[in-house]
Amino acid sequence: MSYLVPTEFVTKMVDSGESKVHMATRDTLIRSFMAGAILALAAVFAITVAVETGSFLLGSLLFPVGFCMLYLMGFDLLTGVFMLTPLAWLDKRPGVTTNGILRNWGLVFLGNFAGALVVAFIMAYVFTYGFNVEPGAVAERIGNIGHERTVGYAEWGAAGWFTIFLRGVLCNWMVSMGVVGAMISTSVGGKVIAMWMPIMLFFYMGFEHSVVNMFLFPFGLIAGGDFSVMDYIVWNEIPTVLGNLVGGIAFTGLTLYTTHLRTGAKRNAVATAATTRVAK
Repeated sequence: MSYLVPTEFVTKMVDSGESKVHMATRDTLIRSFMAGAILALAAVFAITVAVETGSFLLGSLLFPVGFCMLYLMGFDLLTGVFMLTPLAWLDKRPGVTTNGILRNWGLVFLGNFAGALVVAFIMAYVFTYGFNVEPGAVAERIGNIGHERTVGYAEWGAAGWFTIFLRGVLCNWMVSMGVVGAMISTSVGGKVIAMWMPIMLFFYMGFEHSVVNMFLFPFGLIAGGDFSVMDYIVWNEIPTVLGNLVGGIAFTGLTLYTTHLRTGAKRNAVATAATTRVAK
């Protein structure tokens, strides 16, 4: 069968987290750079579709193409490693330490940001013919997104900051479900379908994804968006990253790991049966 049962794909999640912690620096940076770049292109694609058709739903329906491509190629997003690597530590895999996990997160963050930033500059150049003409409707919309999701939140103070944080939590709940979706099937079609659904949901609902934002906000600044670098860092990227971290671990990683690999009732039943046999 192409479908893997939960105990099988959760084991794959732990294995994947372990391999990412032990991955060479070069490979981690290359894979995360490509993931950031591909997701940035998918964001441009989806926003272009939404602007030109007037249908944000259609743009959201098509956005997951980038996520599917990058995971089928074995590239890494920060949101994914947030969820996978702690499971290897919880499972006491050899050599998996908190320092190793933090190192992996830092490298993936840098790679994702570099990839998204390169695409931001390339697309800014393309939209403006080498910065010689106005950027156009798509670039203007991205600039407005940057303003709405920084200064727009700042107007609400602490409540605005916490709102972004919660949007980040909800986002990586769905995105990490997409990461898991890539593991629940042995067929490409099955993987794509399982990844597509939660990614479409997060994009349409406007949840905050730290890597997508690594493209949107730098591009918005290049395009003349009415917000600053500090607005982006303080009023979006920091709360979004923290929210993505909590959402991936708490709502996806821990729940699946706890109920499918560390199931108390099954372990107790096995222990009881063994004790009974010994007594006999």
